[in-house]
Amino acid sequence: MINNSTRNPIVLIHGYSDQGKSFEVWKKKLEQRNYDTKIIHICNYVTLTNEVTIKDIAEGFDLALSEKIKEEESFDAIVHSTGMLVIRAWLTTYASKRSNRLHRLKHLIGLAPASFGSPLAHKGRSWLGWMVKGNREIGPDFLEAGDLVLDALELGSKFTWDLAHQDLLASKPFYGPNSDTPYVFIFCGTSQYQNLRQLVNTPGTDGTVRWAGAALNTRRVMIDLTKEADDDQRIEFGKWVNVGINPIVPIAGLNHGTIMRQPNIELVNLVDQALKVTSLQDFESWYKVSATEYIRSKNELKSLTPWQQFVVRALDERDDPITDYNIQLMSYTDGELRQIDELEMDVHTYSSDKSLRCFHINLEPILNSNNNEKKWWPIRWWTHQNNILNNLYMYITVSSGSQLVGYRGFLPNDFQLHNEQNPEESGTWYGAINISNLIKDEDKQLFCPFTTTLIELRLNRQPHPAKLLTFPVLES
Repeated sequence: MINNSTRNPIVLIHGYSDQGKSFEVWKKKLEQRNYDTKIIHICNYVTLTNEVTIKDIAEGFDLALSEKIKEEESFDAIVHSTGMLVIRAWLTTYASKRSNRLHRLKHLIGLAPASFGSPLAHKGRSWLGWMVKGNREIGPDFLEAGDLVLDALELGSKFTWDLAHQDLLASKPFYGPNSDTPYVFIFCGTSQYQNLRQLVNTPGTDGTVRWAGAALNTRRVMIDLTKEADDDQRIEFGKWVNVGINPIVPIAGLNHGTIMRQPNIELVNLVDQALKVTSLQDFESWYKVSATEYIRSKNELKSLTPWQQFVVRALDERDDPITDYNIQLMSYTDGELRQIDELEMDVHTYSSDKSLRCFHINLEPILNSNNNEKKWWPIRWWTHQNNILNNLYMYITVSSGSQLVGYRGFLPNDFQLHNEQNPEESGTWYGAINISNLIKDEDKQLFCPFTTTLIELRLNRQPHPAKLLTFPVLES
């Protein structure tokens, strides 16, 4: 048994509708690797009640943590699914405590983390969700599914949007490749559910979370059409953050459940090695040697479909939400816009705030992945194919639902393709932005697989004075 003084305590945090006992297998696996079980702490928290939020759980985590680990003592965390949101909420909740908390958390291991939610969350709020996942214990919370937790887990939620701006897009990085912040390692299975549960499977997932929504790599893009400006000020690409942390390490043959119940030896080895990282050199070696060698050894990982997720929020110049809009990627050929049939896309509108949308796109027709040896490491090794990108447009449709007020965006002549109807008559505005040249710039690449990109779209909301408000001439 290795001396406990050389190990950090390890905290295990489960996911939505689960219990701490789901980590028993992992506890035994770590014990077999000479981790003393006295320093392994499995937490247990309640999600199946409609009054509790993830921030409540994070606050409870802090209180419970102080009973197991000294206030200034360092520790490691292994989280599953919603557990990632719990630990991130704990890190960000109090500004005065963030520096200390980031310094205390040394390793963050994500097992199929729901970093940007899950495509199943909005289904969990339906009657079917209550029957399948609802609280079965007789009492005031009977059959409750945890509405506030599920709201945060919904694709494109305001909670994950705000949380990403607090930690992933913060001016000072929360996660990185050195000892000032937690060393982060993200794993996700590449298989989906079998038997009856396969009914919930969706492409690009482990059955519950999306590969693109698990990683902590992200960037923010601002499309500001509220004022006349130069082109480079109209669309602003933020820098990629957490580039020191590569996207997910895909684990062949596991799904969202078996990554907990039946972790294979390769995954356990990778986690064990990750927990031993103590320097930048160790961290880079883990990714370049341990993780890369595992990926190269699994032929099925070389053909994994490259999905990317985009979360869009539309606002007007007053910061009020725009709730009726649509964005499409189209090609401009033979003088007209056309759908790109090769693109597979799924769009989800966040139910509590329709200004937020989540777009899940299969990038296979756009990206050239012939070099399978470099497919995963790092993002920049992906290259674009020119056949689609040479004529790629972002087509925007926005409606106020009324002829009394409408939306309008300023677009330069070479960006504005057409406006099919007069917005003053229809209440609907159309705009087409040529993004071909923008995304060919290495620093502005819009498409990066297995990541989530946040896009903020801004337009002007304008009343039509002739219809909304007038000064009528009164008879004398």
